[in-house]
Amino acid sequence: MDIFIQQIINGLVLGSMYALVALGYTMVYGVLNLINFAHGDVLMIGAMVGITVLKLLQHVAPELPGIVQLSIAILGAIPVCIGVNVLIERVAYRKLRNAPRLAPLITAIGVSLLLQTFAMMIWGRSPVGFPQVMPQDSLEFLGALITPTQIMLLVLALASMIGLVLLVEKTKMGRAMRATAENPRVAGLMGVDSNQVIVLTFAIGATLAAVAGVMWGATYSSAQFAMGFLPGLKAFSAAVLGGIGNIYGAMLGGILLGLIESLGAGYIGDLTGDFLGSQYQDIFAFVVLIIVLTLRPSGIMGERVADRA
Repeated sequence: MDIFIQQIINGLVLGSMYALVALGYTMVYGVLNLINFAHGDVLMIGAMVGITVLKLLQHVAPELPGIVQLSIAILGAIPVCIGVNVLIERVAYRKLRNAPRLAPLITAIGVSLLLQTFAMMIWGRSPVGFPQVMPQDSLEFLGALITPTQIMLLVLALASMIGLVLLVEKTKMGRAMRATAENPRVAGLMGVDSNQVIVLTFAIGATLAAVAGVMWGATYSSAQFAMGFLPGLKAFSAAVLGGIGNIYGAMLGGILLGLIESLGAGYIGDLTGDFLGSQYQDIFAFVVLIIVLTLRPSGIMGERVADRA
C-alpha cells in the first residue's frame, strides 16, 4: 500500500507539470487551430532562466528562505517566457494563420530548433545543476514520502489551474477567448480584437510553461538546452488524450499521463527488477494514449472547439 501511495504522489507531481504545459497547447489550438510544437522549449527557457535567477540570488541575497528564492525565480522566468512566446506568435505564426496547416507545423519545428540553439549558446551543452534552495527533508504522508519542493509544485499547479478556469469562465477576456475559439469572424464582428486575444493566449500558455519549467528543474535538480522536447511531447499527448481544445481535458490528460507513467514504472519495475520500469517508463503513457485514441479519437472529454469550415 505504501508503494501505491508513493507512486500516486509521484504521478500527481509529474502529471501536474504535464498538465500545465498541456494547457498551453490546448489553448493555442482552441483559438488558432494550430499546434505550437515550440511550446516544450518555452518550458526549457523557463527552467534555464530560473537557474540563472537563483544563482544570482545566492550571490546577492543568500539569506532569503528557499521558498522565497524559488518564487522569485518563477517570477523572473515568467516575463522572459511571455516575451519569447509572444515573439514566436508575432514572427513565426501570425502570417501563417490562413496558410495550409503543414506550414505552421514546419515553422513550429524550426522555431523549436532555433530556441534550443540559442539556449545552447547561452547556457552551454552540458546539463546545468539546479540550485537546491528548498529543504531536502521529506515529509511522511500516509506511509509515503513527499518533499517540500513537490508540495510547492502541487500547490502552484492547483492555483494556476483554478486561476485559469476563473479567467476563462468568469472574465470579459475569457469570454472573448471563448468567442474567438468558437468563431473568430463572428467574434470580430462583435468587437473582439482577435490579435489581442491570441497574444493573451500565448502569454498565458507561457506563464504556465514558466512555472512548470522552474519546478521541473527544482524537482529533477538539473536542466539542459534540449530538455523541453520529451516533456513537450508528453504534454501534447496529454492534451490529445484529454481532448485537445478543452482546458479541462488538458488538466485531466496531464494528471492521467503522470499517474500512468508513475504506476507503470513503479509496478512493472518491481516485477522486472527495475529494468523495464526505469528503462522504458516512457512507453506506458504512449501505449495508453494509443488505446484511448483508437477507441475515442476525440479524446476522453472530446473537443469543444467548433468546426470552422
